[in-house]
Amino acid sequence: MKKLLVFLALLFASPAFAAFNKVEVFSFSNISATTAAFILRGGNYGLTCHATFNAGSVTLQRLSPDGVTYITVITALTVDGYANSNLPSGSYRLAITTATAVYCDVVATVTTQ
Repeated sequence: MKKLLVFLALLFASPAFAAFNKVEVFSFSNISATTAAFILRGGNYGLTCHATFNAGSVTLQRLSPDGVTYITVITALTVDGYANSNLPSGSYRLAITTATAVYCDVVATVTTQ
């Protein structure tokens, strides 16, 4: 029993376990161009954006299975706002069309079980 407790203590204290259980947050400050790709583990995510839209938009997109094309997963925001969606793991980016001074974050929504 003592060995089991030591094993569990080491498991839950490991850097890999700690990293997996941190809330995923991808923040972007004062940008005006489509971002580089970033990886989401999958789950429920919220997108919050504030920008000078000037008839532009900010869209969360996921890389499709062809490995080239990005597909919209959250409808384009054209005014300051928030949207959320249940997303699969994969490669994502924020596509920005003519908006400037864009401040956005993509955050995993944490729920209790």
